[in-house]
Amino acid sequence: MTAPQPAGGSEQRTGWTPSASALDRLAYRRGRARRSAVVATLSTVVVTTLAVVALTSSPGWPRVRQSFFDPEVALASLPKVAEGLWLNIRVMAVSAVVILAFALALAVAKTLRGPVFFPVRAAATAYVDVFRGLPLLLVLLLVGFGLPGLRLTDHAPSAVMLGGLALVLTYSAYVAEVFRAGIESVHPSQIAAARSLGLSQAQTLRTVVLPQAVRRVVPPLLNDLVALQKDSGLISILGAIDAIRAAQIQTAQFANFTPYVVAGLLFVALTIPLTRLTDALARRSGWAGATSGLAGAGVLR
Repeated sequence: MTAPQPAGGSEQRTGWTPSASALDRLAYRRGRARRSAVVATLSTVVVTTLAVVALTSSPGWPRVRQSFFDPEVALASLPKVAEGLWLNIRVMAVSAVVILAFALALAVAKTLRGPVFFPVRAAATAYVDVFRGLPLLLVLLLVGFGLPGLRLTDHAPSAVMLGGLALVLTYSAYVAEVFRAGIESVHPSQIAAARSLGLSQAQTLRTVVLPQAVRRVVPPLLNDLVALQKDSGLISILGAIDAIRAAQIQTAQFANFTPYVVAGLLFVALTIPLTRLTDALARRSGWAGATSGLAGAGVLR
């Protein structure tokens, strides 16, 4: 007995086949994409060429090239500037860990409920308001030259330690607001559900609220990390031999400004990968479209 043939004849459909109009639309989109890529490439080449020609044809370009783009001075100063950059990286890494812990404590303190916690909330709010209002450079000067005058220890703290402390004090205020925005973004129904299951307030915060809050604020946290990475160079005003101070020393030694350019390129090379990672995470989590809410909460600077 012959098995019944499927409707439409003996040909069996093995998959979906796009129609002619769908293929035309796809070909049109691909053509538009190729044209857009070509136009973007050509426009970039034209603009870059015009900028280079305008720069190199200016009357003072030979002197600027000699003062800022000397290859021999760049190679000679690179080891010292790179050694100073390693100090910046270490200061940034240690400060970032302390900032995250301290800022999270500040954010939790600001979100505590109940009249008994009013002094804690008031102290955390006052701290955040003060250090968000003070310029980082001013905090560095106050901490760097004021704290040693207290003579809290027998030996004066190093410039690196004082600079790191100033970074922690300032950036903790900003990061605390990031964490607070993340904590308050968790829907109250989840907190009520956790409490109805018998979890205490501390258990709810630790197991329900904080995991979600931290996951939601990763992109803005990385933004602050990028800013911290750059601002770590300000510790040079206290005498620390970081990349910027090393560039100053090399500039004085060679009577040439090329070491500053070398330091700038090293900072850019260090910052761009983290910036691209931040952008990728922001697009993946949809944070880029929700920045207005964070800005309204005072998170974005």
